[in-house]
Amino acid sequence: MRAISETLGRIGDKWTVLVVELLADGPMRFSELRRTIGSISQRMLTLTLRGLERDGLVTRTVYPTIPPRVDYELTRLGRTLREPLVAIADWARKHRPAIVEARKVFDAGSTAKPSHRRESRRGPALPRRTSH
Repeated sequence: MRAISETLGRIGDKWTVLVVELLADGPMRFSELRRTIGSISQRMLTLTLRGLERDGLVTRTVYPTIPPRVDYELTRLGRTLREPLVAIADWARKHRPAIVEARKVFDAGSTAKPSHRRESRRGPALPRRTSH
C-alpha cells in the first residue's frame, strides 16, 4: 500500500497532471509552463518539476546561454503517464458541470455549517472533588 500511496501522491497531484499534459506536446521552458498554467506559483512549479525529475518522469536540460535556457521534457517513463492522466483530465472537463450541480444540491440541502474545527464530543466537565 505504501508504494501505491507514494506513487499516487506524485502523479495524482493537480499540478503534476497539468505539467504532464503540457509536456506531452514536447519540451517547454519554465516560463512557458508557468504562463500557460497561470494559477501556479513559481515555488510550486519548481517543487513539482523537481519531484517529477526525481521520480524519473521529466528531464531538465540547461543550455549555456545568457541568460541560461532550461527546458523540461517528459522521459520515456513520463510519456507512459500521459495516457491515463489525459484521460483523467478529459473526465474532469466532461463531468465538471455535473459535479458543480451536485455541490449546489448538496450545499442547499445541508443544514450543518461547515467548520474547520472539530468540536469536542465529550460531555460537560465534572466538578473537581475537593479534599476535606
